[in-house]
Amino acid sequence: MQLVSVNIGRETVVEHGGFSDLTGILKTPAAGAVEITPWGLTGDAVVDTKHHGGVDQAVYVYGEPEYAWWSAQLGYELAPGTFGENLTVSGLESASLNVGDILHIGAVALQVTAPRFPCATLAARMGDAGFVKRFREAGRPGAYCRVLKAGAVRAGDAVVLERYAGATLSIAEMYREHYNPQPNAETIRRHLAAPIAERVRADIEGKARKAGIA
Repeated sequence: MQLVSVNIGRETVVEHGGFSDLTGILKTPAAGAVEITPWGLTGDAVVDTKHHGGVDQAVYVYGEPEYAWWSAQLGYELAPGTFGENLTVSGLESASLNVGDILHIGAVALQVTAPRFPCATLAARMGDAGFVKRFREAGRPGAYCRVLKAGAVRAGDAVVLERYAGATLSIAEMYREHYNPQPNAETIRRHLAAPIAERVRADIEGKARKAGIA
């Protein structure tokens, strides 16, 4: 695999449903090397810090094959960064990743922690009020990562996947179960045993308490 694009977003206003939101979702490819820190890419805006960013969701990754699929569905070409990802990677199908998998890009090491769950800001960015549902049903969520090793990356860098050997679950399963209002005990325990993002862990722990699952 190869790093196709490194994408940076500035604070920008998007309109949706009669409201305006300040967001960093509109990202464009950067020229040259970009530093990845434990908090994300240098120069990249994270506006809604309640739901985005942080050390467990510092970098968002999307695959070039997923772009090809979306371009075919929508009938037009999509540029890297359209979905708000920081890194666009050739040969990557995000649903096939497992929580805990590590992506090595030069000196940088990123560990997969969660899928991306679509929101109204993505719909506004795509100019389609129904895009949240469409993105959810597509099953191509992309993956959030924590930064295990910081450093600089640039387009053209090789990307090497190291599979996680510990207790885990796939991004596809995690994505599907996010929308399940009544997860079973085994599913909840599998989530909590994996190195998932802390926001997702808090959500799963809440579901466990509601269901009376220890």
